[in-house]
Amino acid sequence: MTSSPQIPLELDAQLCFALYSTSLAMTKTYKPMLDKVGLTYPQYLTMLVLWERDALTVKQMAERLNLDSATMTPLLKRLEAQGFVQRVRSKEDERQVHINLTDAGRALKKSIRGIPAEIFCAAGSDAERLLKLRDELVQLRASLMEHNET
Repeated sequence: MTSSPQIPLELDAQLCFALYSTSLAMTKTYKPMLDKVGLTYPQYLTMLVLWERDALTVKQMAERLNLDSATMTPLLKRLEAQGFVQRVRSKEDERQVHINLTDAGRALKKSIRGIPAEIFCAAGSDAERLLKLRDELVQLRASLMEHNET
């Protein structure tokens, strides 16, 4: 582990604020694109998970999104009301609810295929640099999660 630098107690010097304010800016950039298809940003992330692998349980989805199951339930109910997913209680274990894409949910993927490219353009940087930044953020998240487990 490297030694800790002396960080002044000023807002703009804080890593957490840089991440937080960037996350807010990213969400704000996504909003008009997602409004066109009737999704919120958390719903978009949920749909991305289902497009990777359909028919997950609520627990599996919550783990994939780093959320708790209680947060997922209202989000999934709204997606179901929109006709994008169907919640199906397991016959083997009624405590488990599986989330299945509907035909409309699968079709939605085609409608938003261009959004990631639009985000890259909005970021105003070359793809290689942005992909490297993403990889660094993934590593930072992993390190922080590991730290929180100890």
